[in-house]
Amino acid sequence: HTLFDGVTLNTEGLAEVKRMSLRGPVVYVPCHKSHADYLILTYMLYHNDLPCPLVAAGKNLSFWPLGPLFRRGGAFFIRRTFRGAVLYAHTFAEYIHKVIEEGYNIEQFIEGGRSRTGKLLMPKLGLLSIILNAYHNGACRDLVIVPVSIAYDQVLEEKSYLQEIGGGDKQPESLRQVLSARKFLKKRYGKVYLTFSSPLSLEETMAREGAAVSDLAPEELNRFCRRLAHRIALEINRVSVVTPQALTAAAVLNMARERFTFEELMAVVEVYLTHLYAVDARLADTLVLDHRRAIAHAVGACVQHKSLEALKPDPGRPAESAGFILNEARRPVLDYYKNTCIAFFVPAALTAMAILQRDAFQFSAADLHTEVEWFQDLFQFEFVFDSDTPAEAQVRRMLKILMEDAVIIPHPTLPDSFNVTAAGLRKLKLYAIFVKTLLESYWVVAQFLMQTAQEEISGKERIRKITAAGNRMLRRKEIDHREALSRITYENALQYFNGLGVHGAEDRERAAATAALIERALKHLAP
Repeated sequence: HTLFDGVTLNTEGLAEVKRMSLRGPVVYVPCHKSHADYLILTYMLYHNDLPCPLVAAGKNLSFWPLGPLFRRGGAFFIRRTFRGAVLYAHTFAEYIHKVIEEGYNIEQFIEGGRSRTGKLLMPKLGLLSIILNAYHNGACRDLVIVPVSIAYDQVLEEKSYLQEIGGGDKQPESLRQVLSARKFLKKRYGKVYLTFSSPLSLEETMAREGAAVSDLAPEELNRFCRRLAHRIALEINRVSVVTPQALTAAAVLNMARERFTFEELMAVVEVYLTHLYAVDARLADTLVLDHRRAIAHAVGACVQHKSLEALKPDPGRPAESAGFILNEARRPVLDYYKNTCIAFFVPAALTAMAILQRDAFQFSAADLHTEVEWFQDLFQFEFVFDSDTPAEAQVRRMLKILMEDAVIIPHPTLPDSFNVTAAGLRKLKLYAIFVKTLLESYWVVAQFLMQTAQEEISGKERIRKITAAGNRMLRRKEIDHREALSRITYENALQYFNGLGVHGAEDRERAAATAALIERALKHLAP
């Protein structure tokens, strides 16, 4: 591990994979954070006496000289889209059928491409659908699906991701990139955390549903594919490891202060750690052993990477009282790492937003359900929500956790009602602020759509115009977070508004209703 300081592996998950692999071919479905994902998963499987899978890689990686090397290492290259290529699609489907029939394991990335934001992307169904069709057509008796989380203290592609999020074009992979990457290969990027979720047997799953896979009509198979992809994504989020870097980034950004001391930072970290333990999140071993030391080390890394500036203490004052200043230009870097753990905080953030919008220290649980459902709908392209659990049940679970942390207390006389404690109000804002950046991005898009006719611009030009509008709003202090200037979030927001039938200024009234709700939410998160 010359690049990394080792790989932390959940051995109990790996042991379960070994046991289940006897049932049939294994399909590993990891999240996709970095090009290093391919190598790390294969390397760890090999060194733990498991067969190396054939890896579905994007055609962009087939360039010389790495393409032939990847192919010899088990990669097979796949186009981003099969649209209009009927013969290619049929040939590829037959290839996948043969691979599974011969008993080979497969590795495929459910997100389709690497996440530039740190969050898990919405599942792409293409290759998973082809694999399920092979199973449906009798390629094997059972197929084992293994969701896998891969987390990094620091990703190799950090700089290029930030360029793309800010609106820059993705640079195609090439020999020149490989040669220029030599300087990055001399650095150390911390630890890697590889976590296997419980393997899923398709034979057992179909038996529980009381159906034989061979009897499923195409429409039923497609519905099963969507449910399976959703379940895989939820499992990847569930087993993800919260790193010290992620927790530090979240605390630094969510404090909403440019200057702070280490003790002030730790006060926020303690709030978040309490919640992470309450939702049974997996923590990096260093956080479990000595979280204060782990956070101090992560803060030191932030100073080294110029995300934070360490201040000199006043004469006669202890060194720890000096504090730090946040480098505004590096906020998007910290936001990436914050997003790697955001899934554990989203239910609490949405519940907290709903409570804050009651504008009172007293509320009933029933008041929150509609608000939480609205936020889930707004962020449907940002997060993978548990669609099998009603919003009411999710709110109930969060209220129980908030009560255990003394954020809220039951009302002494009114049934199903609660009071917010004085200390609890601060904690509610620390949870709710997790979604402020997204709200600001959607606010930028809403303002743009209300002022620009649909036919004036489209496609990439529209995103460029929205990016320029966002920059103007940041300069005028109409939004607070630099990391809200995200091309990827703008695209998700456009998709959401288009789903509402909002395409431009001609749909201003429809857009204004949602914009007003976003503005109302942002007012409760004002500094």
